[in-house]
Amino acid sequence: MKIGIIGAGIAGLAAALRLTKVGHQVTLYEGAPFLGGQASTFDVGGGRLEKGYHHLFTTDVDIINLIDELGLTPKLAWIDSSVGIYHGGKIYDFVTPKDLIKFKPLSLFSRIRLGLITLCLRRYKNWRSLEKYTAAEWIRRYAGSGAYNVVWGPLLRGKFGSYFDKVGMPWLWGKMHTRLASRGTGLKGMQSEKLGYPMGSFAEIFEELEKKITSSGGRINLSTPVSDILIEDGQAKGVLIRDSDGKDIVEYHDKILSTTPSYIFDKLVPDLPDHYSHKLKTVDYLSAILVILVMKRPFTNKYWLNIADRSIPFVGLIEQTNFVSPNLYGGNNILYISNYLDESNPLFHFSESELLEEYIPHLQKINPLFDKSWIEDWHYHKVSAAQPIIGKNYSERIPEHRTPIKNLYLANTTQIYPEDRGTNYSVRMGNLVADLIMDDLDRDV
Repeated sequence: MKIGIIGAGIAGLAAALRLTKVGHQVTLYEGAPFLGGQASTFDVGGGRLEKGYHHLFTTDVDIINLIDELGLTPKLAWIDSSVGIYHGGKIYDFVTPKDLIKFKPLSLFSRIRLGLITLCLRRYKNWRSLEKYTAAEWIRRYAGSGAYNVVWGPLLRGKFGSYFDKVGMPWLWGKMHTRLASRGTGLKGMQSEKLGYPMGSFAEIFEELEKKITSSGGRINLSTPVSDILIEDGQAKGVLIRDSDGKDIVEYHDKILSTTPSYIFDKLVPDLPDHYSHKLKTVDYLSAILVILVMKRPFTNKYWLNIADRSIPFVGLIEQTNFVSPNLYGGNNILYISNYLDESNPLFHFSESELLEEYIPHLQKINPLFDKSWIEDWHYHKVSAAQPIIGKNYSERIPEHRTPIKNLYLANTTQIYPEDRGTNYSVRMGNLVADLIMDDLDRDV
């Protein structure tokens, strides 16, 4: 059967692989000139670097299994991570229970309380009971005002801006559950965190997926945006695309899967029933704004530095070359300056150079030795719809993968829950929707 997939990010590629393996004729349509979506790469110092930082957790079984299926397991390295938190003009280690005990910005009582709460969340399975709380409400109630004011409040404000008090507690549960699971069990396991990275970048995964899909008869059309999904008699029939000559073309399919953000999907299908369209429209997104510095020397000794200081206009520093070797990038040190913004934030409208100049004094505050002369080169990437805002009782508002229009399916980050969006869950979702499509094809016969 003929199946059209809109979007060649990891979810669309995973679905295409699953469908082509059993003989379906799959065509992917990608508006960008590259594969990978939010995990796509660019060249730095002779190596490939993700436009947005990416790694794997030990619990990311879906993408780990995919990597194995693609024959790339030998390239997957598991590396000790280093995590810190910046507060009150100082960087603190923030991985182990010992680190927490030494975190003096909190009182001893608050440190012990936060440690116990963290341990409880690690073991807690019934996330549905958390849906009635926002993350801010739950932390204040169970971890206390100290932990909220010093750690979680600044981090939530930094990550979500004006939405900080609307984020549901299952989102935080999912983040902590995943991260803590990568720290192993027992006393030894809790002393470090193992994270995975495909040496050669995530582009290795996308390239192997492309080979597998095309060798099985699939087609991948880059620089080919879909402008409309054609609906006839209440059924999805095809997609409207524009070829390289500027000519509009209709391509017909038996099933169509869209992996676009909700607000784009709603525009592609204006005839969606109101109840489904409402679910799409009630989710807000933040854009990821990334400034990437290519430097002569390291900025810190941490891979991941959370910024718990809201006088600083970004939420995190991710130093790629404190995770993998600078030799991958021609000996250069790589520092991501991470931010999540919506259009109401003035920083969203800064030019690339204005944003860098805004950041530099704050980098000097974090590391007084830092000088602008360290910067050999720099890059700017804005990723739209990078972070959906998942509120309270969200399970009641998740759009179904099977849309109300026959033969039309949706798979995007708003449907990943209670976990936060990520490559692993996008692979899982792509596999799931591919199975739904195949089940429906069997029923149609």
